[in-house]
Amino acid sequence: MSIPAHRSVLPRTYLPPGAGLRVDGDSMLRRLAEISRFGASPGPGITRTGLSTEENAARDYLAGQCRADGLVARTDQAGNLVIRRAGADPTRPVVLIGSHIDTVGNGGRLDGTYGVMAAHEVLRVLARHDVELAAEPVAIAFTNEEGAHFPYPFLGSLAIVGKVNTGYASTITDRDGRSLRDALDAAGGDLDRIGDAAWPSGSIAGYIELHIEQGPILENRDVPIGVVEAISGRSILDITVRGSQGHAGTTPMSLRKDALVVAARVVLAVERLATARGLCSVSTVGYLKPDPNVTNVIPGAVALTAELRDGRTERLRAAEQALLTDLAQLGTATETFIEVDLRRVTHPVRTDERISRLIAEAADGLGLSHLTMPSGAGHDAQIVAEATPIGMIFVPSKRGISHAPQEDTEDDHLIAGANTLLHTVLRLAGEEQR
Repeated sequence: MSIPAHRSVLPRTYLPPGAGLRVDGDSMLRRLAEISRFGASPGPGITRTGLSTEENAARDYLAGQCRADGLVARTDQAGNLVIRRAGADPTRPVVLIGSHIDTVGNGGRLDGTYGVMAAHEVLRVLARHDVELAAEPVAIAFTNEEGAHFPYPFLGSLAIVGKVNTGYASTITDRDGRSLRDALDAAGGDLDRIGDAAWPSGSIAGYIELHIEQGPILENRDVPIGVVEAISGRSILDITVRGSQGHAGTTPMSLRKDALVVAARVVLAVERLATARGLCSVSTVGYLKPDPNVTNVIPGAVALTAELRDGRTERLRAAEQALLTDLAQLGTATETFIEVDLRRVTHPVRTDERISRLIAEAADGLGLSHLTMPSGAGHDAQIVAEATPIGMIFVPSKRGISHAPQEDTEDDHLIAGANTLLHTVLRLAGEEQR
C-alpha cells in the first residue's frame, strides 16, 4: 500500500536515512520506570490487567506526560489512548505506532508497555524537531490486549478495525461479576458507541509495533534487532471432562470414571501435538480445575483449556482436528463425556515485506545487526493487519523470559529498538518525499 502523495505540503524538515536524529533514551527509560509503578506488586511483578483501575491510572499518567510534551492525547470509545502531535493535519494518512499497556497477572514491566513508551518518545522527538512528513505518525496504547481479566483479548485493536462483537462483549463479566461494559465506561470508553473507534478505510498507511521478543533467539545469537516476518495464530479449546464423582475410599479402581485421570491424558495428548507429532509449533494446557477438588472425593468433572499456536493456518487447523479426534476416542475408551468449545482467537499473519525492508534499512543505518524471525506470541499487529500493512520490531529478552516478574531487557537494547522504530517511521512516513 503506497502512501498517497501530498505535494502541496512542503516539508519544513526531512531527515534522510543516516541522519543524526535519535530518541532521548534516558527520558524513555525514566518514563518506562514510572509507568511500571501502576499495578506493581511488593515484589518485581506487575498486575495491570485490561480495563482495571491500574490500567486506567497508567493511561492517565501517559496522557499527562503527553500533555507536558505538547502532544494531544485522547481516549477513544474502546479505551485506547490515541496520541498525536499538536496541529497534526487530519487529512493525511497515518503511520500508526504503539502496542498495549495492560499486563497478565503478576507479569513483567516490558510486554507491550515498552512499545507504547517508545512510540510516545518517537512522537515527542518528531514534534520537538518539527519534522514534516507525507504521512502523520500517531501513537496508540491499545486496551485489553491480554484479555487477562476480561476474556476479550485484543479489544482495543479489534475496535479500530471495526471487528468488536458487541453482543458477545455485552455478556462478559469478570470473576466478581463486574461487566466489561461498566469497566469500559470507567476507562472512558463506551461499548454502545465502540463502532465509532473504527478508523476509516485507507486512513492508516501502515502500522509498526516495537516489542520485546519474549523468547531466547535474539539473546542467544547476540543480535539486537529482530525483523518479524510472521505472527503465529492462536486457537483455544475449552474442554470439560465429565466422569462420575465418588468416594475415594470405597469406590473400587475398576469401577471408577475419574475425570481428573482422563484430564491428565488430555494434557498429555495436547503436549504430543507439538512434540511427538509436530502438528503445531507449541501446545499448552495452562488452566485446569477439578470439581469438587477435595482430597477424599473422586473428581466428577474437570475444566481445562488447551492453547495451540502456529505460524501457518493449515497446520493450526490440522492440530485442532487431531486433538478433537483424540478427545472423541478418549471419551469412548474411558466411558466419560468430553465437551469441547473451540475458539479461534487469531489467525497467522505475515508482515508486510516493504515495511520489513524499511526496518532492516533503519537498523543498518544505525549500525545494528538484525535477524529475520517469526513471532510465537500474538500481538495487536495481527489484528491491525486487517486494515493496513504491518511491521514488527523485536529486541532481545533476557533468558527469553516473559509473562513473568523476571521479564527484562538491557537498557541499550531498549534504546536501540526505539531508535530503529524512529528511523523506520521516518522512512515509511517520508517515502513520498525521497
